[in-house]
Amino acid sequence: MKLQSERLTLREITIDDIPWIHQLNSIPEVDRYNTLGLPKSITDTENIILPIIEDQKKDPRPRYVWLIQDAQQDCIGLTGMVMGKPNYASAEIWYKIIPSYWNNGFATEFVGCLLSFAFNHLKLHRLIAGCATQNLASICVLEKNGFRKESHHRKILPIRGEWVDNYEYAILEEDYFKRTIND
Repeated sequence: MKLQSERLTLREITIDDIPWIHQLNSIPEVDRYNTLGLPKSITDTENIILPIIEDQKKDPRPRYVWLIQDAQQDCIGLTGMVMGKPNYASAEIWYKIIPSYWNNGFATEFVGCLLSFAFNHLKLHRLIAGCATQNLASICVLEKNGFRKESHHRKILPIRGEWVDNYEYAILEEDYFKRTIND
């Protein structure tokens, strides 16, 4: 499953991507708001990624993970969608990008791809995304894409030995389609 935007290609990850994913997950700035923490070895990364690749064979899919590439096919990040229970027609999205690509509108652009895939292809009703309350960049990306803040969870995220607050954002299919009609 490949997704395309004006400047980006999102392609599903393969086993060959594990070394690059390991490098991405090893960047402290990328890990700042991540609950996984920095991997101790490439084996840690393999243990996370190999089951995701196996999930690509399942129907229905429990999750999707895409490698994000720019127009030069350079890898700039990862994004994913974890499917909720089928009768809820929902999923949760997440993303991470190499810091040198921050503040260029890439996250806003690929989240738009995820929304189109979720609501046009998967026919979902609702997408959610959580982010640490201090993660102002992610808050901005979500709000630019029409997500609304629905809740504030106190000290729910275990990040580097501390409990951190989290906002939960959501967008409904009706919100998405209203936005696309008005654009």
